[in-house]
Amino acid sequence: MKKPLPMILPLLLFLLLVIFLFQGLFNDPRALDSQVKGKPLPSFSLPDLMHPEQIYSPESLKGDVTIVNVWGVWCVTCAVELPYLTHLSEQEGVRIVGLYFDQDLDPDFGTKTLSRVQQEVTEMLSRYGNPYAFNIFDVYRDTSLDLGVTGAPEHFVIDKDGIVRMHHIGDINERVWENKVGPLYRKLKQELANSQTFQESQISQSGGE
Repeated sequence: MKKPLPMILPLLLFLLLVIFLFQGLFNDPRALDSQVKGKPLPSFSLPDLMHPEQIYSPESLKGDVTIVNVWGVWCVTCAVELPYLTHLSEQEGVRIVGLYFDQDLDPDFGTKTLSRVQQEVTEMLSRYGNPYAFNIFDVYRDTSLDLGVTGAPEHFVIDKDGIVRMHHIGDINERVWENKVGPLYRKLKQELANSQTFQESQISQSGGE
C-alpha cells in the first residue's frame, strides 16, 4: 500500500502555485517599500539643469516639504502627469523639484549636448506645464540609482529635515494625490507650520525678557 503523502504532494504543490499566482493578481508593484524610506536623502552634488553653475545637495531641500519628481522628456507618462503637477504647484502651492535624467545623454560619446537637452525640456514644459521650483540634473543617474529608482515617473516626499517619507512609483493624478500622497504632504506641512509657530513664540518670549 502506498503512503498517502507522495500521492497528494503534486496536488499540494499545485494548490500552492495557484495561491501564489492569485496573490500576484492583487499585488500593487507601486506599493513596494523603498530602500530609502525613513532615511536621509543620499549624498549628492548635482547641477541645475538650466543653470549648471548652480549646484544642489540634500541641504538644498531642507527647511520645507518637497516632492521630488524623477522624470525625463523621453517618458510618456511624465508628460501625462505634468498638467496635474502644475495644477498642484500653481493652485495649491505644492513644492515640486524635478530630478531629471536623460536616457540619450552619454557624456563619453557626446550623443546629445546639454543645450539640446535644455531645449527639449523647455519645449516639453511649455507644452504641458512647468510645476518645478527647479530641476536637478542627475547627469550620470547616480542619485536616481541611490534612491532605488527603476523608471519614471517616480516621486519622493521629503520632509523639512531632508528625510524621505514616501516613495511613490508611477504618476501622480487626482486619485493618487487625494488618497495617498496629498494626505502625507499636508500632514508634513502642518508639522512644519507648527514648528515655525513654536520657534516664533520662543523668540518672542526671549525677546520680551
